[in-house]
Amino acid sequence: MIELPYLTEHTPFPPVSKALSEPNGLLAFGGDLSVRRLLNAYSQGVFPWFSDNEPLLWWSPDPRAIIELDGFHCSRSLRKLIRKQCYTVTLNHQFEDVIGLCASIPRRDLHSDEETSATWITDEMQTAYLQLHKAGFAHSIEVRDETSSLVGGLYGVAVGNVFCGESMFHKQPNTSKLAMYALVKHMQTHGLAFIDCQMPTEHLASLGAKTVSRNEFILRLKEHSQTLDENGDLMPAYRKCWQKQVIAL
Repeated sequence: MIELPYLTEHTPFPPVSKALSEPNGLLAFGGDLSVRRLLNAYSQGVFPWFSDNEPLLWWSPDPRAIIELDGFHCSRSLRKLIRKQCYTVTLNHQFEDVIGLCASIPRRDLHSDEETSATWITDEMQTAYLQLHKAGFAHSIEVRDETSSLVGGLYGVAVGNVFCGESMFHKQPNTSKLAMYALVKHMQTHGLAFIDCQMPTEHLASLGAKTVSRNEFILRLKEHSQTLDENGDLMPAYRKCWQKQVIAL
């Protein structure tokens, strides 16, 4: 029988070292999806992941999947797509649309590798991350075709110099990979650190993701996690980095 700490509104997260090994990384349940709670979670290497029929579950898996910016794998087909210059890539222009499209496509089940029409990006999650976006912490990359239709993209949460990826989608071949490529180039331009991919998958590995121990991940996260200044405001460099813009490929 699994025993998990229950989080009330003001209960802090337990140390990530207390997370279960099976299922990998399950840390606690309860709490809420407020901006304060989500920021506190991501700054500690914790993220929410649950289905409609489950309580709010919090995770911190070991090992952790990350993409080093200089380790991103750009395939031949992706390079060919970039050279064609047939898509426009933007930052933070259509966050709500991106998260909605990510929620609408089939996903692997939380507890198996089988595809399911259900989504962990529930209405509650979408509302919470939209609030996080409005607060300046959640961001989206959009890929548009020649008709300005949204054909690919991703979203996630920035914690200082680390981007914690949440989900991506594509309607045309390689457009989600193009979004990831654009994110990497944007982060390199602004001197950011690495991308947190949470749990390793074959798809992420094809993009250059590697696994590190949770301990190493937490140490690196703490090193790069400064987002607010001494007054509790967004640091100017952070604000400039994630302002709405077109990303040059």
